[in-house]
Amino acid sequence: MKRLYAALTVIGDIASNWFVVIVSAKTGNLLLWTKPRETMASIFATPISSAFTIDLLFVALVACIWFYSEGRRLGMRRIPVYWLLTLAFGLAGTLPFFLYHRESRLQERSQSSLRQTWA
Repeated sequence: MKRLYAALTVIGDIASNWFVVIVSAKTGNLLLWTKPRETMASIFATPISSAFTIDLLFVALVACIWFYSEGRRLGMRRIPVYWLLTLAFGLAGTLPFFLYHRESRLQERSQSSLRQTWA
């Protein structure tokens, strides 16, 4: 699964941020953060885009809560990094990135418990 998560991280980041790079280059609105009024006007321009925006913002909030709770449960460090990546680059690349690290942590714990069993 780790290979799949790694691939999805790259694909998610490229696919979702391709348009961000284009808009940033054309308008100077770096990562859509330097001109927040312009960004808000664009993402809420139509009822359809508003529906997708609200849906994505809610999912991103839930994902950040899950990053925290799951990360704490597994003893993962630097959880706020995932929050910052979500804010800066979006969820499409950050979620599989978190899942990659979660899978690594689960493997570590599994190997550690096997070592303790045989010790």
